[in-house]
Amino acid sequence: MPEAIKSTGTLVIGVNIPYAPNEFKDESGKIVGFDVDLMNAIAGTLGLTPEYREADFAKIIPSIQGGTFNVGMSSFTDSKEREQQVDFVTYFSAGTLWAQPAGGQIDPENACGKKVAVQATTVQDTDELPARSKKCVDEGQPAIEIIPFDSQDAATNAVVLGQADAMSADSPVTLYAIKQTNGKLEQAGETFDSAPYGWPVQKGSPLAQSLLQALEHLIETGKYKEIAANWGLEEGMIDKPVINGAVS
Repeated sequence: MPEAIKSTGTLVIGVNIPYAPNEFKDESGKIVGFDVDLMNAIAGTLGLTPEYREADFAKIIPSIQGGTFNVGMSSFTDSKEREQQVDFVTYFSAGTLWAQPAGGQIDPENACGKKVAVQATTVQDTDELPARSKKCVDEGQPAIEIIPFDSQDAATNAVVLGQADAMSADSPVTLYAIKQTNGKLEQAGETFDSAPYGWPVQKGSPLAQSLLQALEHLIETGKYKEIAANWGLEEGMIDKPVINGAVS
């Protein structure tokens, strides 16, 4: 555990809201969610008080590098590219899942010319959709029109309102969005490209090992499973957390 964190007794966590069910605000304005319940349990295990600070998703990693935040907690996909900037402790496995208006016929494998809503700077916005769109163009089909939004709520809403044909997001987010729209949206295809979620910390920081050991403890005691089950996310639980577990 880094001395600076131990001495303050506080874990400063950078978070981007809303990304339900992982991190969002309840009606009273309190930050809640699967990630929050898990991080609260991690901090408690380490004898620290969690302090959540909101930030733009794209600014969290630079703020960790600069020392403003100790750790990020915002459904970060642990990727090889991001590992060049920070170290990650993996805690969950999520894939990408599309949603469409109920009764729709959208196929993610054949979405050329469709309008697809995403949250800006997510892996779906930077990697998945540009690659799919390029394939369309290479095959002489119209490009996918990628419509980025500042928040996931706005992207979901665009599909509900008919401004986009579909949305692409991490599987827990899509499943929760479908649940929240009360039958207005449904899955389009199945979950694909599963990859680990991780908590980013400064490169080389001993905090990574502390977080890893705390999570191993929560897995052993069954607390991790209990938290995941509360949010309907057992499907993405992992058995063994690692430091820097990117698959691509």
